[in-house]
This record gives sequence, structure tokens and C-alpha cells, in this order.
Amino acid sequence: MAGPAAPTAAASVHLSLGEVHALASRCLVANGCDAVNAGAVADTIAAAERDICLSHGLFRLPGYVASLRSGKVNGSARPQVEDLAPGVVRVDGKGGFAPLALQAGREPLMGKARSQGIAALALNDIHHFAALWPEVEALAEQGLCAFAFTAAFPYVVAAGGRRPIYGTNPMAFAWPRPGRDPLVFDQASSALARGEIMIAAREGHEVPPGTGIDADGNATTDPKAILDGGAQLPFGGYKGASIALMIELLVGALIGDKFSFEALAADNGDGGPPKGGELMLAIDPARFGDPEGFAAHAELLFAQITAEEGVRLPADRRRRNRATTATAGVAVDAALHARILDLAGG
Repeated sequence: MAGPAAPTAAASVHLSLGEVHALASRCLVANGCDAVNAGAVADTIAAAERDICLSHGLFRLPGYVASLRSGKVNGSARPQVEDLAPGVVRVDGKGGFAPLALQAGREPLMGKARSQGIAALALNDIHHFAALWPEVEALAEQGLCAFAFTAAFPYVVAAGGRRPIYGTNPMAFAWPRPGRDPLVFDQASSALARGEIMIAAREGHEVPPGTGIDADGNATTDPKAILDGGAQLPFGGYKGASIALMIELLVGALIGDKFSFEALAADNGDGGPPKGGELMLAIDPARFGDPEGFAAHAELLFAQITAEEGVRLPADRRRRNRATTATAGVAVDAALHARILDLAGG
């Protein structure tokens, strides 16, 4: 089978981060979002562009718009917070986008974690379409360890399978470093994030071996074959598949929300984000076994890791990107920029 066409140099448009935020917000408001929800989503989009996480920035905006236009997402949602237990808080997202529901749940989650030592936040009836690292980083900046999990549509096969059953099912973790930026990682259970495959298809280049299979179940590096009737593979075979399974249970059965295959069955096919849930966990190190020395002890490990030339800690590259984009702005694919302007009404 022939591979994808050779990539061509893509034209780009230069925007400041403020212009990214304003464009995203204007586009969302023009398509049925109120200002509060639009601002929360624009914060998320701008953060992704700031860190040059292109698959979760403006690239996602047409999908957000599609779900507003179709009526799938409530652009004026007001999330409702519910206290379930001393260590558990729930936010009903009321069918809106995830960012505003996350904002509503953050302070209650932090308060419970500091009171109980560990706490959980269940978010239900939301549409999550972004990276997970912003939500865990925000908690680590306040001195807490944090985890986040969410599902998607069924894109990924079980180990040994050919039928997609799991979402890409990302998980994120953040560790506080007093006086320094937190350690943060955010990774899919699939070998490659869905958005990266979509960008590869748009730009006409192959994806790494082990990313996915075509409609006949054959291994392929053609992103279009993976997206059009094929399926994604879990990272590390059964290891990634087991993590994807765990996340399905945590954000589906545990919190009373949808598995990935249930999200697909309930979806209207508008190309926007799935309806489902998210689970976050927060831990206060001050309530565990080494409240005074945990941070210094962790730094010993980080020093050992980075002592080897060429080794960096997770999130270091994103932070270097931040230092550049804060003043230099970002380059946005010109065709994408034109499409967003059209969606925003010119």
C-alpha cells in the first residue's frame, strides 16, 4: 500500500498568545458559547499554544464549534458542585465543556485534600477535548500531588485485538517542587495521541511504527489508514492496554459516567468532543510520612536523573517553549487560521 504523500512546507500566521486567546474566545461566542464558558475554553487553548502543544490548541477549535452548532454541548452551562463524602467532591458539568467544570471543582478538591490528606474529584456530564496537564499542574502549583484521568471515543484496540474498544485514555501526574516549577507529565495510553496522528495526516507525513493498524488489521505508518477505518495501538502492547482498561473503569464505572464505546453510541458524529467524565485525585504531602522533607528528598532523585547528559525531566521542554512564546508568540497553520476566522464570522 502506498504511503502518505511527501510533506510540503506549510504556510503559517504569527499570533501573540493574547491574540490566540481573543480569537478562540471570539469564535466560541460567535457560535453559541457565553462569555464565561468561552473564556475558560480559550484559557485552555491558549495554554496549549503557549507550550507548543499544537494538537490541543487552536487545532481543536473547529471541533468545539461543531459541538456548539449541533447542540450537543451546552455553551451556557453552569456546573453544579456536590459534596459526596469527606474526601470526595462531584461536579455536574450540565453538558458543558470541561474547563469551567474544572474551575468549579478545583477549590473544593484542594480543601478536601488538605483536610483529609487525599481527596477525589469526579466530573460528570462534561465534554473534554484538551490536554490533562493544565488541571494537575494547577494543583501542584498549590503544593499538592495530583492525578487526572479521562476517556474518549473507542480508538484503541485491546492487546491482540483488531476492534477499537478503548479511548486514547490519557493520564496526567504532577509533583510539587516548592520554589520551582512542578514536575508534570501527561500521556495517552495509546502509542501516539490522536491529535498527533491527525496532524500527521494533515501535513502528509508518516507516524512511527507501532502507532496503529489499517482497516484490515495490518500494521501501518500511514496516518490516514489509521484514521479511516483502522485503529490505534496501545503503547507497550498489553501494558498500555491494561492502563487504558483501568482508566475506562475509573472514569466510567467508578464515577457513573460513560465508557468510550458508550460515548460513541451516544454521540451525534459532529466531530466534537465526547460526552463523559473525568477523575482527579489530589494528595497533600504535608499529611503524609515526611511532611518536612518530602520535597528535598524528591530533589535528590531529580538530580540523579538529570545528571546524565541529554536527560530531562517531564515538562522541561514545555517550559522552555513557554519562555519563547511569551514574547515571540506562536506560528499557526495558515489554513487552520483562515478556517477559524471563517467560523468566527470573518
